[in-house]
Amino acid sequence: MALPDLHTLVVGREAMACRFEVAFNAGEVADATPLAVEALDLVDAIEARISIYREGSELARLNATAAAGWQPVSPELFSLLLEARALHERTGGGFDPAAGSLVRCWGFLQRQGRTPTAEHLAAAREASGMHLVEFDEAGRRVRFARSGVELNPGAIGKGWALDRVMDFLGVAGVGSVLVHGGQSSVRAAGTHGSAGTGRAGWPVGIGHPLKPGRRLATLALVDRALGTSGSGTQFFVDRGRRIGHILDPRSGLPAEGVLSATVLAPTAAAADALATALYVLGPEALPRLAPPDGPVAALVVLPGHTAGTVDVRTSNLADDMLRIEPDAAAVLVRQSEGTLENLSPGSRTTPSHHA
Repeated sequence: MALPDLHTLVVGREAMACRFEVAFNAGEVADATPLAVEALDLVDAIEARISIYREGSELARLNATAAAGWQPVSPELFSLLLEARALHERTGGGFDPAAGSLVRCWGFLQRQGRTPTAEHLAAAREASGMHLVEFDEAGRRVRFARSGVELNPGAIGKGWALDRVMDFLGVAGVGSVLVHGGQSSVRAAGTHGSAGTGRAGWPVGIGHPLKPGRRLATLALVDRALGTSGSGTQFFVDRGRRIGHILDPRSGLPAEGVLSATVLAPTAAAADALATALYVLGPEALPRLAPPDGPVAALVVLPGHTAGTVDVRTSNLADDMLRIEPDAAAVLVRQSEGTLENLSPGSRTTPSHHA
């Protein structure tokens, strides 16, 4: 992410099964290193509270007991669950944090993917969905409507942790910083480099879904967060068919058709959840999740018309914010309500109706 003529101080640590990093402009923040260490300590504390892989975590205990009746929830976890519920409603169920039974059924919980039997899948679907999670907001309590329900923060937890880190750094007076978790969840403030460089925000790369280790595009991230969802690294092969780890919570089946989805939003939690929903819902959801002149922008990468190529469709994303790599073999299209506009060099740019 660093530009060659800029100096950056990066402090990182493994957490939430990935690497979290805090990046400052070198020399800009006097106590940058201890601040970064405190920020990463905060990530560790959040993981200890919301990890479903730790039996003693608050969320794991909630999953184990909430079917028996109302359970008190800490203010921090309750805030996360309320935000997850709102994003579930906003996406029409494309993002569902109560789909843990489906994740377990497909074997992705322990990264041992397998195709479930029809009976096992049906049982998992019966225990899946936010409609089975009840909230008592006045008493700050949660209960499940039936047994087998599991809350899984996998599509929002990293982003939520980054938001807490940015809150902490903002209170500490840090003006320019970039934080990320596993590079798929990112949030930035200020500018990479001094104010006189003329650059806006922080440059963030988007990986090419068909070319591991290569970059598809670079985005200018200006006081916003970015989340990217894709199944390029977590999948299994069943009878010659590649099965990705991102499930459509409405059907219980793996989402198909999209190579990757990226969302820019005011918070990292929203960016992560909306990116997952966009991956599930497909390009038709672009105008709804990222409407014109709203605070959210998005792009979705689809298979191209010829082997090795991709189509990149955007919504509410300014042309000067995105740079497609010259060798990416990509066609760039802006998508709005009912129309597609080809933005690739040499193409006609008048809107054409989407068939």
